[in-house]
Amino acid sequence: MQWTLVIPLKPLTRAKSRLADTAANGVRPGLALAFAQDTVVAALACTAVADVVVVTDDELASRELAALGARIVADTPQGGLNAALAHGAAVVREMRPAAPVATLNADLPALRSPELARVLEAAAEFPRAFLADAAALGTTLLAAGPERELRPEFGVDSRTRHRASGAAELGLAGVDSVRQDVDTGEDLRAALALGVGPYTAAVSAGLLIPRS
Repeated sequence: MQWTLVIPLKPLTRAKSRLADTAANGVRPGLALAFAQDTVVAALACTAVADVVVVTDDELASRELAALGARIVADTPQGGLNAALAHGAAVVREMRPAAPVATLNADLPALRSPELARVLEAAAEFPRAFLADAAALGTTLLAAGPERELRPEFGVDSRTRHRASGAAELGLAGVDSVRQDVDTGEDLRAALALGVGPYTAAVSAGLLIPRS
C-alpha cells in the first residue's frame, strides 16, 4: 500500500516556543524548518510513501520543502492543527478518493525511512491507527485506510483521544525515530542521540542542549 503523508507546519516564527531554554528566538525558526526538511526527506525516501503534502502558510518553508519534492497546500481553514490536517486530507482525497492517508508530525528530525515503512505497514491492517510519541502522551502518526476518514484529534493528550476515537494504537518496538518528536531541549537531546538528518545537524551544531 502506498500512502500519502500530510505534514502540518505552522509559521516558522511561531514554531517551537518550548525550545526557548535551548535556542534563542532567532535560531528557533531555523530549527523548525530543519526539523521539517529532515522529516520530509526521510518520508519521501520511504518505500511505503507515494507522496508528501505539507500544509503551511509559511512562504520560506513552502519554498524549501517544495524544492525537496513535497506538495504544498495552503492552510486555508486557519483553524488550528486538526483543521489543517483535515483540510490536507480532503485535498488528497479530492484527487484520489481511495488513497490511504496518514498524518506525520513535522518535527521528527531523526526519522528513518525503514522504520516509517514498518509503521505504515502495520497501520494498513486497521481502518484507522496511530503511533504514540516517545513521551507516551501525544501522537506522531495517524493513519486512515482507503475511503476512511482521518478524524484527527491532536492536542494535549492526543494519545488518549485517538484511542477513544476508535483508532488502533500501534504497539511497535524499534521505531523510536518515528516516535521522537521535538518540543523541548530534552527532546532535541534524545533526537540527536538517535542521529538526526543533515539539516538539523547543521542548525543545531553548537547549541548547548540542557540535561535533565
